[in-house]
Amino acid sequence: MENELKPRFIESLQRNNDQIREDRARTIGEDSELIYRRRVEDIELKIKRLEREQEGLIDISPLDRNSLTFVDFNPEVFVQKDMELSLTIRNLNIQLEVTQKRFEYLFGENI
Repeated sequence: MENELKPRFIESLQRNNDQIREDRARTIGEDSELIYRRRVEDIELKIKRLEREQEGLIDISPLDRNSLTFVDFNPEVFVQKDMELSLTIRNLNIQLEVTQKRFEYLFGENI
């Protein structure tokens, strides 16, 4: 029974270079893939939030159900903010596309 038990520390010391490299490569690859995948998801979340914010800009509902007066609407502010959001969303979509393609190239799978 004594020969059957091998402590993990001793096994680790007895590994050859190929085994050590394989373990390190697997660890580095898994970490990198996970971080990359999370970055893609973060970009997707930013895009969704900005699109919701942009849709919220066009909500110029009356103050209440019986009112004919709309919330103070400033067309200049609306146009400026809408343009900024549009450009930010466009840039994030480009970043998302590039990042997804790069992920596929590096890790051999689609997100």
